[in-house]
Amino acid sequence: MKIRLMFVAAALAICAGVSGQNDAAPAAPAAPAGQPTNAPAAPAAAPDAQPGSLTNAPVAAPTNAPTIVEPINSAVLPSAALSTNSTAAALELARTNNASEVVPLIVIDDVPLIDAVKNLARQAGLNYIPDPKLLSVSNQPNVTLRLENITAQDALLAVLETYNLQVVHDPRVKVSRITVKDPKAEDPLFSKVIQLRYAQPTNVIDILKRSLSKRGDVLGDPRTSQIIVVATEKEFPVIEELIAKLDTATRQVLIEAQLWESAKNPRSVKGIDWSGTLEAQNVTFGNGRLVNPSGTTTVTPGDPTIVNIPGRGPTTVTPGSSTKSIATYNPVNGGMVLDTARGFHPATAFLNADGLKAVISFLNSDNDTEVVATPRAVTMDNQLAQLSITRAFPIFKITPGSANSPAGAEITYTNLGTILQVTPHIAANSNISLRVIPEVSDISAVDHQVVNGVENTANIYAIRRMETHVMIPSGNTLVLGGLISDRSQQQINKVPVLGDAPGIGYFFRKTSKSRDKSNLIVFITPTIVQDYDFQVASTDFLQTKQPDRPEPKDSFWDSAKPHDWTKPKENAPETKPLRVD
Repeated sequence: MKIRLMFVAAALAICAGVSGQNDAAPAAPAAPAGQPTNAPAAPAAAPDAQPGSLTNAPVAAPTNAPTIVEPINSAVLPSAALSTNSTAAALELARTNNASEVVPLIVIDDVPLIDAVKNLARQAGLNYIPDPKLLSVSNQPNVTLRLENITAQDALLAVLETYNLQVVHDPRVKVSRITVKDPKAEDPLFSKVIQLRYAQPTNVIDILKRSLSKRGDVLGDPRTSQIIVVATEKEFPVIEELIAKLDTATRQVLIEAQLWESAKNPRSVKGIDWSGTLEAQNVTFGNGRLVNPSGTTTVTPGDPTIVNIPGRGPTTVTPGSSTKSIATYNPVNGGMVLDTARGFHPATAFLNADGLKAVISFLNSDNDTEVVATPRAVTMDNQLAQLSITRAFPIFKITPGSANSPAGAEITYTNLGTILQVTPHIAANSNISLRVIPEVSDISAVDHQVVNGVENTANIYAIRRMETHVMIPSGNTLVLGGLISDRSQQQINKVPVLGDAPGIGYFFRKTSKSRDKSNLIVFITPTIVQDYDFQVASTDFLQTKQPDRPEPKDSFWDSAKPHDWTKPKENAPETKPLRVD
């Protein structure tokens, strides 16, 4: 048997101190064949180990052993093909001893398989029993290998995998059995809980599932941001590499915006407006219209009447008042009334007209408006940031009533104003791709429509909206313009012929001019937020106990409750009984 573990660090020390240090310490005795020697490297030169011996010296800076996943519990996922009898599960028990240290060099030259496994298992600190079938094989293969910077556990795993062997662990007695691997058996499944630092479980589950076999699965816990990966041991390195690349901190972008909106509304009205006289002049002629043909009136004194009084004969009596019928006429609205007894009654006809009306205008007005808004917000990469400066306007929805249900009204609100939506995406070379949607809306007019004989009123909304995709460097400013609304209106009212006369025609016409112009300019400056942009605020708010605030007591003057005179006054000084000696 020829098994040697050669240490580079010890060899360099021997080469550096070979001169004049041969007598510094006695040479270490050679270990017998098949026995590992766990002795620290001496400063003096030591002879090479005998063939078949293991020399294990401590390493100056041992590295951490790779993670060995634990076998999954069949009670957790009963539907999967589970197995706790695996080489990795058995070697996990050896992680608590010093055998997990990295060995600089392991060399095995032409050693029988059973002897090589025996020495590597002893070095790995594994309690094992070889399968009797392995010991009964007379023609065993010989093992030859050379491994650098590897632990004894990993070396044993490599040998077992190469020669189709496995370690079956019995958790009851903590003893493993080395036997031949079943070629038809599938690789066992293991479960591992991985804590995500930045990503959400729902964002990585679909990606990880596509990297697993049909037997594997990935479950997520949104509450703790952890994922449970069920896979074979060979699939875990790929899964861990994907998670390391996906679970990174999402970068953030500072959005600084300036919205400049200017509006100009000049108006000019000059001249005389004769529309009140000539546009709708109402002219009527007639003696009136019979409004109330059966009307009555009271006359004081009353009409005299002749009454026969016994003994006196006919006597004229005048009452204090009497009632008689009279017809009512309205000559204002024109019309003709003809009485068969008296002809035209009343006999007087009337000519009615609205008269002369004119509006003199000679005025100029101007209205300038400027609105400046400078919102700022920080959003994550590929997340929408909405900056809005709006007012909520009510919208009334009227429901007409019926025989079975009364009429009702429903009020909903709509936001009108300036709304800016920005979605940043950080690209290469500190460039930022922006999706920008600015929108400006307001009420421009009121519309009147008659439906089924009922006049309905509704607002007319003016909406200016633009959507664009751009890419600019971080810290640069994007300017968006063109949201201009310019509306001019001119109205002329003129009396025909007279309005065209030179000189005096100015008194028979009216000219009005108006202009509504508004312009919106948007400045957007996206900046990638770096780690040093954040400042740690020192506060002891959580460690500070808030003082108890006593409940104030109302005096009898401020309280509505009746005062209880049976209770003593709390603030009264305590009186002590008088003691007489």
